[in-house]
Amino acid sequence: MILNNTTCRFFRTGISFALMLLWNASKPVSAQQLPSGILDLKNWKLNLPEGIKTPGRSDEYRQPELNAYQHPQWFHANTKGDAVVFRANTGGTTTSGSGYPRSELREMTADGKKNASWSSSEGTHTLFIDQRITHLPDKKPHMVIGQIHDDQDDIIVFRLEKNKLFIRMDDENGPVLDENYQLGTRFTVSFIVRKDQTDCYYNGLLKFSYPKVFRNAYFKTGAYVQSSCQGKRQVKGESCDAYGEVEIYRVTVKHEP
Repeated sequence: MILNNTTCRFFRTGISFALMLLWNASKPVSAQQLPSGILDLKNWKLNLPEGIKTPGRSDEYRQPELNAYQHPQWFHANTKGDAVVFRANTGGTTTSGSGYPRSELREMTADGKKNASWSSSEGTHTLFIDQRITHLPDKKPHMVIGQIHDDQDDIIVFRLEKNKLFIRMDDENGPVLDENYQLGTRFTVSFIVRKDQTDCYYNGLLKFSYPKVFRNAYFKTGAYVQSSCQGKRQVKGESCDAYGEVEIYRVTVKHEP
C-alpha cells in the first residue's frame, strides 16, 4: 500500500481524533457539572427518596461527601448546567418523621458538621430561592418547595397544589401567590425572620407577614412531594413512579445578629 501525503494526514487526523475521544471519556466530571459547582452546599445536608445506605430510611448525604455527590435521578445538574434538579418519586423511601418522600436540603452550620438551630426572637434569618417547578405527582399534584421547620414540625412553607402556588403555615392555608402557576415558570421566594415575624416574598415583593414565636429552627429547600403510593400516606391510584421535580438556580441563607 502506497501512502501519499493526503493519506498520511488523514490517518494522523483520525488517530488524533480517536485519542481525543479517549481522553475526554477518561476525564472526571467537572466541578461545574456537579450540584456543588452550581449551588453553595457547604452548610447543607441532603435527603433522597431511596434507602440504599440504611434500608427503609431516606439516604442522607453530608459534607464533605455532598460536595462531590450527584445522583442521575434525584439530584443532578440540569442539561444547561445552570441549575440543580431535585426529584422525588411517590414510591420513594421517607425520613422517620414523614410519610412523604423528598429530595431536599436541610440547613446545617460549621461547614455542614452541625444541625442549624436558630430562634425567631434573636437576629435576622433569610432564605432566598430562585427556582422553577417542572413536574408534579399525577393523582395528588402537591409539593412543598421551601420551608422553615423546628424540632417538631414545619412552621411555614411555600407549596404548589396543581396550579395554585401559595403559603401554608401551621396546617392552614395562607395567601395565594399565583392562582395559575404554569410548570416550568421561573420565580423567586424568600423568608426573612426577625423579631418573631416571618416576612414572605414572591418575586421580590412582600406578600405576607406571619407573627409567630419559634425556636430550634432551620431552613429546607428542594422537592418534598405531598403524595405517596404506599404506607400511611397512600393516595389511591397514585403510581409509585409518579414524581415531583424542581430546578434550583440559586439558594442562599444569611444569618445576622
